[in-house]
Amino acid sequence: MCGIVGAVATRDIVPVLVEGLRRLEYRGYDSCGVAAVGEGGLERVRSVARVEDLAGQIRKQRLGSETAIAHTRWATHGAPVTHNAHPMISRDEIALVHNGIIENYEELRAELQARGYQFDSQTDTEVVTHLVQSLYEGDLFQAVRRAVKRLAGAYAIAVVAKGQPHRVVGARAGSPLVVGVGANEMFLASDALALAGTTERIAYLEEGDVVEIDLSGFRVRDAADREVEREVRVVKAGSATVELGPYSHYMQKEIFEQPSAVAATLEGVESVAPALFGKGAERTLQGAKSVLILACGTSYYSGLTAKYWIESLARLPAQVEIASEYRYRDSVPDPSTLVVVVSQSGETADTLAALRHAVKLGQKRTLAVCNVATSAMMRETRLGFLTHAGVEIGVASTKAFTTQLTALYLLALVLAKLRRRLPVRAERAHMKRLRQLPKALSAALALEPQVIAWAGRFAKKEHALFLGRGLHYPIALEGALKLKEISYIHAEAYPAGELKHGPLALVTREMPVVTVAPNDALLEKLKSNMQEVRARGGELYVLADADTRIAPQEGMHVIRLPEHYGLLSPILHVVPLQLLAYHTALARGTDVDKPRNLAKSVTVE
Repeated sequence: MCGIVGAVATRDIVPVLVEGLRRLEYRGYDSCGVAAVGEGGLERVRSVARVEDLAGQIRKQRLGSETAIAHTRWATHGAPVTHNAHPMISRDEIALVHNGIIENYEELRAELQARGYQFDSQTDTEVVTHLVQSLYEGDLFQAVRRAVKRLAGAYAIAVVAKGQPHRVVGARAGSPLVVGVGANEMFLASDALALAGTTERIAYLEEGDVVEIDLSGFRVRDAADREVEREVRVVKAGSATVELGPYSHYMQKEIFEQPSAVAATLEGVESVAPALFGKGAERTLQGAKSVLILACGTSYYSGLTAKYWIESLARLPAQVEIASEYRYRDSVPDPSTLVVVVSQSGETADTLAALRHAVKLGQKRTLAVCNVATSAMMRETRLGFLTHAGVEIGVASTKAFTTQLTALYLLALVLAKLRRRLPVRAERAHMKRLRQLPKALSAALALEPQVIAWAGRFAKKEHALFLGRGLHYPIALEGALKLKEISYIHAEAYPAGELKHGPLALVTREMPVVTVAPNDALLEKLKSNMQEVRARGGELYVLADADTRIAPQEGMHVIRLPEHYGLLSPILHVVPLQLLAYHTALARGTDVDKPRNLAKSVTVE
């Protein structure tokens, strides 16, 4: 989501910070800006266009400095207009950038207004900026330490002062912030990715830390105001600047990378072994009496699919909760529960907060399924499984989803094996299917021309229904989410058996109904549900396995996938749904990779 980059150096650091913002562009933003400590005081450039526009303004104004902070903003408080863009400046003395949401900003704003502070924006960030300035007496580190004690909510901040060049102060609680150690220069960033190509020496700040950087290094005080050390490690952050190659959009590229991403995720998996999930996994998993999966968005749908696998294979009760809801209700904790958090970035604010809440309740058997090895989620859980989807730039997740499903299927197999519900012959059969999965995904991708024909029809619609049963109901949910995310067509998904309990009232010829129809035990029931749609004049679009004997006819369009792939079938059936969303969005002319109002990494609640 929002991005922070700040630095002190012995060279003009502004171009480096702008490049850091470029590396974070794929996460989504609607404004950006830079503030620098110059000889005449604070200088600022802001834009409500892309980072490239910001760079042009910087060149035009010849902005340069050895001390600066930069930011990409995704609007929360206040519209995406210039006066709400970061950095914020207070009384020409303090400049500040901020990720997160300050929950008590209204109370602080009223207090500061009573003391004579004028507000130029609608943001909670300006409140923090004025608060720091009100406490500043020549020592920026001390002012920030005092200020954060007044804040409620989530934040990562970076601050500079006119009177203190070669010094940046940062703090974090609920939002990530890292220190980058360079040669005669130091950095703060919300993600190590922003510093790729500049430094690989990274220190991860912990909850409640306040840090100051200068040319001599960095110093940290923790939430208890004790001076502490934070380990500097070498992090190969890579780069988000990935070539599109023959593809038109990153989403399309990432859809077609799924066979290789799943193959990479399975690389080295020779057998169903607890050690796949980390040191001590056997003991932790062996004692689990139930499973609680916490996730948001697409990752939540991967969890819903995993529930079927875990209960079917391991015979363990499994519960899946939307992370943003979990910690706001009275739940019944059980120390023997395995808590699984699922996230592409590993920095999803709601999921991290839910994880910490579960641990606080005494549920300490924790496991993360994540695509970023250095993420907070991977650091805070006892066990972890790193998917190898590679950098995913498109906001609408595709290859991260299928690699999450692959990891969760392995978890279900391991739990089954530990509970002695996976005979050797069955284990071999499952492993054989997993090894064949990349090839089966390639066959599903070959259906693209047929999906394009469907997309031409969908592009003219404003509403759609998606139906699935059993294992494939979460896939219908994911298909509907993808369509609404990037084409802006209103789409809903239902278990097919629920049609007659309300949704059937929506069915007309103008409402396309997408049906996921694998050749499983529920197929005949599903066919009856399809007849309910046809009897009301509905238009069916059916994704059927090759052996389902569902034939195209008037009012029913059929795309045939390869043969039924058993429990792994959801991973294949989601592919044409991803392609349908992509090509429908393309036909409607929407921004496929950066859909409106959305961000890639959701680091605010």
